[in-house]
Formats: sequence, C-alpha cells, structure tokens
Amino acid sequence: MPGLNLSHGERIIFQGHPSWRAILGFYLKGILIAALAGVIFKLFSAGGGTVFLVVLAIVVLTVLIGFFKRVSTTYTITDRRLNIRRGIVSREVQETRLERVQNVNYKQSVYQRVMQIGDVDFDTAAGDDYNFVFYGVADPGEVVHRVDQATGAGAAGSHGLGEPQA
Repeated sequence: MPGLNLSHGERIIFQGHPSWRAILGFYLKGILIAALAGVIFKLFSAGGGTVFLVVLAIVVLTVLIGFFKRVSTTYTITDRRLNIRRGIVSREVQETRLERVQNVNYKQSVYQRVMQIGDVDFDTAAGDDYNFVFYGVADPGEVVHRVDQATGAGAAGSHGLGEPQA
C-alpha cells in the first residue's frame, strides 16, 4: 500500500475500510434531511421543479460525503503494527507497534449485530488518552482473530501478547 512503508519482511495481515453497512445510518439521516427540506420548500415555494432539485442535491451530496468518508479511512494490520489512515486531501495517521497492544476487544450494538459490523478497540500501552479503534468493520471477530495471530496471543497462552514465555 502506498504510504504505509512496509519494512523488509513485514507483511499485511488485514487491510480494509469501514463497511458500507456502517455508513447506512449516515445515509438515512441525509435522506430524512432531504425529505424535510423538500417539505419546507414545498410549503414556501410555488415551483415543484425547485423542490425536486433541492431534494436531489441533498441526496447526492449525502451519498458523496458518505462514500468519501468511508473510502478515505483505511485500517491496516501487519505482523508488526496497527495503522489507521484518514483523509484524502489532509491526512491523519495513527500507528502503534503490535507489542504495545495489551488487549483487543470488540463491541456491537443491536443495530451493529443486525448489520454484521462492529468496533474493534485496541488497548495500548499509551493508556486511555490514546484511542485506537477500527470503527464499523465487517466481521469484527475476524479482525480480533487476525490480531491474535499477528501477536502470537494464541501461542502465548496466559502470558499475554507477543512471544510465548518458556
């Protein structure tokens, strides 16, 4: 992936964006706003064509913003680090080494369970001030499993993440 600068021998274990299902709530809000704007314009305007154009413009704008919001966020797990990249023009990058990850949890609301998405929360040695969350990923349990594979948590047993203790 351009911009990730993989080290020699480093390999990508997981890479993805928030699921399209995670953006559905945003789309529904945009459609409701478009409908409300259409009703208001209809009450105060005589032209039906204007109402249609206003509603269409709001719906198109909502779809474009939602799409760019989703594709401009990339989550990457390598066998050495976690990376979150946000933005197209401006850029925000969060990164941590896997050995700093202390716990990996995921949570799903009822809506998220129905939509088969969830939020994967990585507790790092940086503490609570440093939020490291993959929001709205499809199959969050699989993401947790891949992090466990990358860190050797399955082999480490009760000793935690990293190399297994003798």
